[in-house]
Amino acid sequence: MQTIASFLLPRKIQLPAPEERLVEVEAGIKVRCWCYWQDEASRREALTLIVVHGLEGSSDSQYMLGVARNGLTAGMNVVLMNQRNCGGMDACAPTLYNSSLSGDVAAVVQSVLENDRISRFALIGFSMGGNLVLKLAGEWGSAGPPQFGAVAAVCPAMDLAASADALHEPRNRIYEYYFLLQLFRRLRTKGRLFPGKFDVSRLRGISSLRMFDDRITAYYCGFTGADDYYARAAAANVVDRIAVPTLIIHAANDPFIRMQPETLLRIAANPNITYVETKDGGHCAFLGERNGGHNGNPADEGRWAEREVVEFVKSR
Repeated sequence: MQTIASFLLPRKIQLPAPEERLVEVEAGIKVRCWCYWQDEASRREALTLIVVHGLEGSSDSQYMLGVARNGLTAGMNVVLMNQRNCGGMDACAPTLYNSSLSGDVAAVVQSVLENDRISRFALIGFSMGGNLVLKLAGEWGSAGPPQFGAVAAVCPAMDLAASADALHEPRNRIYEYYFLLQLFRRLRTKGRLFPGKFDVSRLRGISSLRMFDDRITAYYCGFTGADDYYARAAAANVVDRIAVPTLIIHAANDPFIRMQPETLLRIAANPNITYVETKDGGHCAFLGERNGGHNGNPADEGRWAEREVVEFVKSR
């Protein structure tokens, strides 16, 4: 109920006009970011949040806008990053986005460091974006940029294989149908935009996310199949190497994100990670008073995780 309610409930999030930033993440491939800056006097010294959305989300996703509002109110800069193809960038290049592309996040970080001379930044990700920011933090280890202060992830898809399989459980088919509908539509769009680059007939017979990743994602993104993709793209492989303060929020009743026992052991063994598992919350929802209320501010609508990630990185 929380998962669906968070998607359907209307929200009014007022933000100032952002600055558009197109960042080249690979030769000839750009992603669109929307940058919200503090005033010129405090922009360089303010903490900068770089926020990454989940599967088939974008910078327009409600949780992205909620974090932007909370960060700006707290005196931070906020950069909302669209993954490849997302945020109106389908026509940019004949590539697909996937859960292994932590290097794209690193490219956005580098762009902000070089162009805006910020003094410190934190990474925040939701679901698939949570996997990406944790993966990058683990890959950096203790060798990340000196300005890197913290990372926070809400319902991160760290164990990709287990989560994809959970999505195919009968009770979760509504979510899987939604994702597949969006992914099918995107591939057909890419096929029209780049004739000869994508064979949409490969979609025939696909009835699960795992099948999509096996026939489409892996095929077009350089993996031998879904198993290879899931194994190589999972942040669980490197979470033990994260060297900055880290917050991972997971809901025990998340309908399809699964945290494997070995991943939880790696998390527990890393003193830099604070792992919070709530009884309730669904997938990236965390609605209502039970998760912290409105903290005295009715404008935040009780979206506990959106507040918590900002408060965590603010204090680090």
